[in-house]
Amino acid sequence: MKTKLTILAAMLCIAVLGYLVGSTHAAESANKYQVTGPVLAVTDSMIAVQKGKDRWELSRDASTKVTGDLKVGSTVTAYYRMIAISVDVKPAKASKKP
Repeated sequence: MKTKLTILAAMLCIAVLGYLVGSTHAAESANKYQVTGPVLAVTDSMIAVQKGKDRWELSRDASTKVTGDLKVGSTVTAYYRMIAISVDVKPAKASKKP
């Protein structure tokens, strides 16, 4: 009986751990996008990339991983996520009653 409880507890721990790892991975990879094109400008806080006729400006900081020599004119593929930094909810409009 004690062995069955130990096995059941171990299976439950494995299931919970698997769920947590899977959901963390999903959150990390959710809404990941990319843009490819020539670099128009580079600063410590921004990379500007030409995509078609549009200029895409991506924020960056010390945690942004860069492989290779990032400079104006280089062709890059930049990976990014869209993250809400603030949300303002507007009150619902009152409906007109006859």
